[in-house]
Amino acid sequence: MSATIRTVSYPTGREHKRVDIHNSPQADGPCVLLWHGIGTDERDVMVPLAQDIAGLGLTVLVPDWRSDTPDEGRAHLTDSLRFARDFADGSRQVVVAGWSAGAGAALGVALDPELVDGRPPAAVVGIAGGYRRPARTTGAVPLQALGRATARVPVRLVHGTDDASVSVDSSRELHEALRAHGWDCALSEQATDHAGVLGCVYDAAAGRCVAGASVRAFGLATAQVVAAVARSV
Repeated sequence: MSATIRTVSYPTGREHKRVDIHNSPQADGPCVLLWHGIGTDERDVMVPLAQDIAGLGLTVLVPDWRSDTPDEGRAHLTDSLRFARDFADGSRQVVVAGWSAGAGAALGVALDPELVDGRPPAAVVGIAGGYRRPARTTGAVPLQALGRATARVPVRLVHGTDDASVSVDSSRELHEALRAHGWDCALSEQATDHAGVLGCVYDAAAGRCVAGASVRAFGLATAQVVAAVARSV
């Protein structure tokens, strides 16, 4: 069943940025906040995955954010998380998922919940992320920050084995490190590339990722990982 898409805005600093709310009639349970990658205001890239997650009965919020700001997107990301929590209205948990640069950002708010009101997300899903780079939310390198974390939440990782942009070794390394530190973590590897895990292909002419029928099954598999951990919290 196709989910509806409603576009609203969230406040951040002196401006408002757009956020798409993907919802299906049977939606219940936690809300999923889904962050796109390093591209500027690319919430549209996440539509195929967001629709697949919403089709599994969850509400999905996909905000625009910019990585080219002086703080490299930190305010946009953290303010969108505050918006998601207000949207959930305390009655629903918030699961934070992110793709590419959004993946490290998502893990960052679990490792340093004091950054956003001291409340960690209910769970985190990192999709095709690089975790030896500073997280856009915290400025800290996730793999170096694990030992300082005080709250452990479920983490699910998804990565394409054919990813030429961010090697699958990144998620394998994080998976092993999280498990060694006592986190509930699982890694799902898919035989696709950086965009394929979203159910997308890279369109060179458009300069962005777009929905691709040939990789739809991979996007559905990623959606199932997100939905399963959201249902478990």
